[in-house]
Amino acid sequence: MAIRQVRVEDAVGMVLGHDMSKIVPGEYRGPAFKKGHVIRQEDICHLKDIGKEHIFLIELTEGQVHENDAISRMARGIAGEGVYCTEPAEGKINVKASRAGLLKVNREAAFAINMVEHAVLSTLHGNQIVDADTPVAGIKVVPLVVDESMVAEVEQICNRFGPILSVKPLLKLKIGVIITGNEVYYGRIQDKFAPVFQKKAADFGGELIGTTYLPDDKEKITAAILHYKELGADIIIASGGMSVDPDDVTPDAIRATGAQVISYGTPVLPGAMFMLAYLDEVTVMGMPACGMYAKTTVLDLIFPRVLAGERITKADIASLGYGGLCKVCTSCTFPHCPFGK
Repeated sequence: MAIRQVRVEDAVGMVLGHDMSKIVPGEYRGPAFKKGHVIRQEDICHLKDIGKEHIFLIELTEGQVHENDAISRMARGIAGEGVYCTEPAEGKINVKASRAGLLKVNREAAFAINMVEHAVLSTLHGNQIVDADTPVAGIKVVPLVVDESMVAEVEQICNRFGPILSVKPLLKLKIGVIITGNEVYYGRIQDKFAPVFQKKAADFGGELIGTTYLPDDKEKITAAILHYKELGADIIIASGGMSVDPDDVTPDAIRATGAQVISYGTPVLPGAMFMLAYLDEVTVMGMPACGMYAKTTVLDLIFPRVLAGERITKADIASLGYGGLCKVCTSCTFPHCPFGK
């Protein structure tokens, strides 16, 4: 690469080979002039105002790629379904969600890309709900010009792993809720589970098809789960009765349906006594009492993935341990916090 330095006063009629940024603290940060701009006489004062006494003309040699061309090629391999890429600006491409849904990030592939010298891929944490047009990643290369071999290496990683970033749409699944416990069923205490499930179902776009109250009776709880399955529920949540006390029979009731238990217990607090099982294609979840008093629990980590059509495995559950301790902040900011990340 050959770089020629030219005084701005002598640059009229010349073509910029890179973006030039303008920063006004608290007001603006962005390109003042973009790559390809032809310098005009009236631009000279503006260039001096942003601290530019010279411009640099770039002459690429064989085997070299300009940063905008490099990141455009990288973006094509990184972006999958449900996202779109902006045009290069200031040497960066932003990847944004093209729809609301569950953000998926291939962490192993992102790590491999960032191990390539001069490649930069910065993402949000995966497995969180994002709105349409939310920025989910930024793609850069460090120098103004990179070797073509560097870009090809990133493209090979993308070919090996497939798209690195995608947004899955949330499915409008039918949800049946069973609230268990003698103290609630017989009116000794006020139920606090139902409002929690109603809000979460509404927040994530699920359809709540019914709420059933039952005492701590294994046979009745089992029958209710099977009844919701017959009604076409995609997800059945049984709340309460999830501890190891003899009177807490909800786990046994879930097992008695014939469901395949994926995990009884999770490395997430709040939510250690959570159960996940599958009754054919129906997801059955046993929700412990933390769901009544804690704003954010294991349900917030699992529920969106189920609504995106994912079948959760034991390995998925085990992976939640890292970052699975809620700090129980005075003012909850989830998902903009470390919980579940």
